[in-house]
Amino acid sequence: MTAPRPSLTLTLLQAREAAMGFFRPSLNERGLTEQQWRIIRILRQNGEMEIFQLAQQACILKPSMTGVLSRMERDGVVSRRKSEQDQRRVHVELTTKGQQCYVAMSEDMEDNYQKILAQFGSEKLQQLLELLNELKQIKP
Repeated sequence: MTAPRPSLTLTLLQAREAAMGFFRPSLNERGLTEQQWRIIRILRQNGEMEIFQLAQQACILKPSMTGVLSRMERDGVVSRRKSEQDQRRVHVELTTKGQQCYVAMSEDMEDNYQKILAQFGSEKLQQLLELLNELKQIKP
């Protein structure tokens, strides 16, 4: 019997957990979940987006996205509005409080990236990101 192939998906999950170990303490200090931070970061980078696009980019299932956005809207971090052209489409954007949250988190997040770079190396991290971006492009 041959040895099983190393699991790509399990290794990716384990690598994600290792990376998140650097960032989770900062998120916990500010009472943010990983999902909320992904949403804040994506909206800061892209501006207003439709919910389905945001869910896709943040890797959050639509049913979960609804609950996360409801809590974030309640907390004043995001605002939602229906499209004037199509009432079924809902747009989300960061509020001033959401923008301030991003700015407040940025220094901690950069410090955490520097800790990863110190251990992993800039060249290896760049190579990893390039390979992962290539992997994202393959289709089943």
